[in-house]
Amino acid sequence: MKLQFFIGPALAVVLANPATAESVKIGLITKFPVPFYSTMEEAAKKYAADHPGIELLTGQGQSATDIEGQIALIESMVTQGVKGLAVTPVDPTVAPALDKAVAAGIKVVLVDNSIPGWKGQAALVSTNNLNGGKIAGEFLKTKLKDGDKIAILEGVPGVPALDERVTGMMEALGGVKVNVVAKGATNCTLELGTSVTEDILTANPDLKAIYAACGPPIPGAVKSLANANIANDKIILVGFDACCGELEAIRDGTEDASVAQFPAKMGELGIATVVKAIHGEPVEANVDTGAGLVTRENVKDFE
Repeated sequence: MKLQFFIGPALAVVLANPATAESVKIGLITKFPVPFYSTMEEAAKKYAADHPGIELLTGQGQSATDIEGQIALIESMVTQGVKGLAVTPVDPTVAPALDKAVAAGIKVVLVDNSIPGWKGQAALVSTNNLNGGKIAGEFLKTKLKDGDKIAILEGVPGVPALDERVTGMMEALGGVKVNVVAKGATNCTLELGTSVTEDILTANPDLKAIYAACGPPIPGAVKSLANANIANDKIILVGFDACCGELEAIRDGTEDASVAQFPAKMGELGIATVVKAIHGEPVEANVDTGAGLVTRENVKDFE
């Protein structure tokens, strides 16, 4: 894990002259090092720089399954006296650590995904992942017919945001009765995206489409398709996140579409919502940061 401190330039004046304003210390904890979370973190830092009185600490885990690392970051920030936390929970098992933070009077805002059954958050700032999945499903519905075989590259099974993307996709397919011949967990990594796709292609030479619940596995899937000498127009490839090489793949024609999230909005609104909660201002229970479909026709709008 990594832990950083960020204080906006205006805050330096506040700290030098405490009588002018009261600073508030906030922590942002993101899951793991990919461009999506880097963008989120940079937006949060910019928000802190633009708003005097915010002292921002940032931390990040090592991988999509780094539960211990995230718990350690939560505990560290609590010890350092944060008044609020914006957290992208890596797994529901981090809830007890967040319970301790809430018991200490810290306002917790979940970002990117929820924790099923956990009621300690002041708000959830995220994409509506079920609706995002439906965007992918509506696109696939225009490309598939009854009986077509599809495969799903799952993220980390059990993580609600990732599971909802699959559920939404299947719901949006509606009356198109496809045959889901394979599902494989990728832990949202390129490496598993490669190997899981290789296994799927070997077992299903007549596959018509692959849907990935997160962005990092997509370049691996593209590599596996190329290694198998499968033409770009033979298998429809749809992802989620529009990150980690996906925009380049869409532009090159090796990926057909991806559902884009807006991580910069998550970072900005995540910190803004924490600040409101700390100050006792009303906050929305669910802050939807939106989603959109990226295709070759509009990819320039997302670059």
